[in-house]
Amino acid sequence: MPKAGTRKGVLALHAWWGLNPFFRRLSDRLAQEGFVALAPDLYHGATAATIEEAKKLKSKLKHDTVSQEIIQAAEQLRTISSAGGQAIVVIGFSLGGYYALWLAEQMLVQIAATVVFYGTRNSDYTGSRSAFQFHFAESDVYVAASGVKKLQKSLQAAGREAEFYTYPGTTHWFFEDDRPDAYQAQAADLVWSRTIEFLKKQII
Repeated sequence: MPKAGTRKGVLALHAWWGLNPFFRRLSDRLAQEGFVALAPDLYHGATAATIEEAKKLKSKLKHDTVSQEIIQAAEQLRTISSAGGQAIVVIGFSLGGYYALWLAEQMLVQIAATVVFYGTRNSDYTGSRSAFQFHFAESDVYVAASGVKKLQKSLQAAGREAEFYTYPGTTHWFFEDDRPDAYQAQAADLVWSRTIEFLKKQII
């Protein structure tokens, strides 16, 4: 919870590592910017330190269960923020980015803005009312360039506002400072400033 500020709700969906200390700190950073941040734990307490562990945790996820928990978290967020019956915003990272895009399609929850870090989802966004912002790595073995192009075309066809950014010299997870093999401080700082500016613009 923020000490002061907009008190608008941000739903933060973690990457396949789980709700680890980095993503908990992310919620604190959002609160410092004046948002009420809620980060559901999609792994129910489990976290991964390695790619192999993350793959195992992800493989155990059931879409119906995860999607239901995310909807419930979004509804809870609306009750504890000043959004009330109004729209909230969602941020998702990789795996969480996929589900953030899924949530933006759902009519049960009003999503004003969706920010996705190195993630895509090919779908029809005609029914969405969200604005979108995307942050991609220049070299990413987990995100196909063709998938990004399909996503761009889908959002354009749906008439949705969408910003796409690609960061030179980066790879997947470049925003996450607990991934020393990928973290790029300069790019991460730029991503953060763009994200906060975008979210504040969308929920005023």
